[in-house]
Amino acid sequence: MQAGGVNDAIQYEADDSCPPLVALSVGLQGVMLAVAPLVLVVAITSKAGGQDDSYLSWAVFAALIIAGVLTALQATRIGRLGAGHILIMGATPNFVAVSVLALEGGGPSLLASLIVVASLFYIALAIWLPLLRRIITPVVSGTVLMLLAVTILPIALDRVQEVPADAPGATGPTVALITLAVATAMALRASGRWRLWSPLIGIGVGTVVAALFGAYDPQPLLDAAWAGIPDGSGFPGFDFTPGAEFWALLPVFVVITLVGGVKNIGDSVAMQGASRREPRVTDFRLVQGSLNTNGIGIFLSGIAGTPPTTVFSSTSVSLASLTGVASRNVGYVIGGAFVLLALFPKLPALVLTIPNPVMGAFLLTAIALLFVAGIRTVIQDGLTAQKMLVVGIAFSLGAGVEHQTIFADLIGGTWGRLLDNGMLIGAVAAVVMTLFLDLTSPRKGGRLQSKLHNDSLAEIDAFVRGIAGSLGWNDDSTERLRSAAEETLMSLLPEGDDSEAKDAPRLIIAARPEAGTVEMEFLAVFDEENLEDRLAFLEEESEGLQEGEISLRLLRHYASSVHHQKYYGLDIVTVQVKGSR
Repeated sequence: MQAGGVNDAIQYEADDSCPPLVALSVGLQGVMLAVAPLVLVVAITSKAGGQDDSYLSWAVFAALIIAGVLTALQATRIGRLGAGHILIMGATPNFVAVSVLALEGGGPSLLASLIVVASLFYIALAIWLPLLRRIITPVVSGTVLMLLAVTILPIALDRVQEVPADAPGATGPTVALITLAVATAMALRASGRWRLWSPLIGIGVGTVVAALFGAYDPQPLLDAAWAGIPDGSGFPGFDFTPGAEFWALLPVFVVITLVGGVKNIGDSVAMQGASRREPRVTDFRLVQGSLNTNGIGIFLSGIAGTPPTTVFSSTSVSLASLTGVASRNVGYVIGGAFVLLALFPKLPALVLTIPNPVMGAFLLTAIALLFVAGIRTVIQDGLTAQKMLVVGIAFSLGAGVEHQTIFADLIGGTWGRLLDNGMLIGAVAAVVMTLFLDLTSPRKGGRLQSKLHNDSLAEIDAFVRGIAGSLGWNDDSTERLRSAAEETLMSLLPEGDDSEAKDAPRLIIAARPEAGTVEMEFLAVFDEENLEDRLAFLEEESEGLQEGEISLRLLRHYASSVHHQKYYGLDIVTVQVKGSR
């Protein structure tokens, strides 16, 4: 079960309906956090790829529209789409390098074609997520989040030094320090509405200080039009006859897309934890909904020919942590604001006038919260010696490789530059070590296919007695294992279901002995209630026992741990029972 105490800083959880003024104020702060990086990523990609202003105008417009619609979609749940939480979407830096290569090699049409194909792999990742549950673990996701913080840190520090040439030498550090001090002090000590506005106040104070030092340039605001949309001349279209450049870059795009998918799993898990006062287990249906929406974002970006749109990793968690507001209404506000910004170029231009040292200081705060979110994700499932070694080695490799040219010097070319990405190396290392642990775990157990029905009890009982007998367990331990299996089945059975056994959902039980314990994994299609959360909060329920609660209490008595993961179409309950000979 998830570790951690009550998070009193959260004033409004995801499902809470916060006052409109609060949602508006926090939403505007989220826009301030996200719109500048979004526009900058698109601008940097376009300029570095040698594109003209017509393409840049179109790409910024399309990126804002896509980000707005999908940010609002992430906040809700429509079928298998949406995370039900604040997940701010935008063009992220992950694809900048490969997107520049595509623009240089074949222009916007080649970039569009590559993004569309890569999006299909991303959507496949969301579909296959249940099959990857033993590989993409909290250890992997949390390590990727920590490495992402390390990757972004130099960017934030570089922005602190980006000031006009005629500004005094200490302008950047001074502006950044004042911005950071004001925002942090208010976040630590302010309460109520003042705490909600602390990031915006810090940005405002920092901007005023920058102006006093002569480091504020209003020209982008003056040059931008008040309203309008691009004339469409920058729309790239598609390349339906892919050549050598397409096939050379496609593997790189696919790898970056899948690595981004692993990172986005961590984003969704971290945001679920940051959106609740009480620690709860991760709902992987929401993770799948988030990934599905991200996949659509990448696909639509390809259709529009703009750099891929996915979740901004640090922004959403930082916004909820700083303001204490995680209500999904904030996501609707941010989504609507992005769409308005696309129609009124003056507004994103206003955000772009925020001095770089101010944004650098704000990024430092976001990075700190992101790193802590990674740590929380890693420890949520418990840390064994093996898991600690996986985290330590993967993080050390990723942090060490970042900003080096080891592979570029060894093999050169596109793959050399790609492999010098610390987040990629760290993620691959964590996945490989996790896969190694899974493949080399003891295989003395067994596997049973049955039905989620009362009539299956005798078959399940014989299966677990055979497991206990093969391990030489004594009578007491064998009885405890049998009872845990029986109570797990009873707890999984749908209430009031009197269907025939042949019509019952399929039930798969896998037993894995591990160092004096047996881990039983029950896989079935099931009701909407999360069993592990019910176990965790039994003490908070009323004194009168509810239907099905007796089995849950007995299961908690017999098992040393119970974990439940919910996916669309599949529920997985893992029960661990200790035994002795």
